[in-house]
Amino acid sequence: MEGGNHQTMKLYSHWMSSCSRRVRLALHLKGLKYDCINISSVGDPELLKVNPMGYVPALVDGTTVVSDSYAILLYLEEKYPQHPLLPQDLARKAINYQNYIGEIVSPDAKIPWAQYHIRKGFVALEKLLTKHAGKYATGDEVYLFSGKRAGGTPLLTPRERVARPP
Repeated sequence: MEGGNHQTMKLYSHWMSSCSRRVRLALHLKGLKYDCINISSVGDPELLKVNPMGYVPALVDGTTVVSDSYAILLYLEEKYPQHPLLPQDLARKAINYQNYIGEIVSPDAKIPWAQYHIRKGFVALEKLLTKHAGKYATGDEVYLFSGKRAGGTPLLTPRERVARPP
């Protein structure tokens, strides 16, 4: 099996986390076995070993570590296609993704919160990318989300731009 072996997956979770709950539900609906590792707080040292951002959920599947609930759901959907949780029709799948983006986009009142977490995310991202450095940010191949949006506008801009007021 790519990215893992026959070990049981581990899900780092917190009982109050709605994002963790979403992943637990997906694992259950797909009939996948996993060990749930309950984290006591954000930044828990055990979690930081797996996810430098210190947030739940984080999924460990063999040697593969995936954090962010939506990324985990996409990973599970691709690697374990039994009991699909996304529409098979590409147009319906795209609409499903658009609905998700609409749910996570914050109103203007949440900009300071988003700026803080984006800055924190850049620090963690830099740590993760050093493990995969190559010709490009994620290795020697260009991938769909390699750092630019369509049209050439930089997606990963300097941290100073993140701190700028809108």
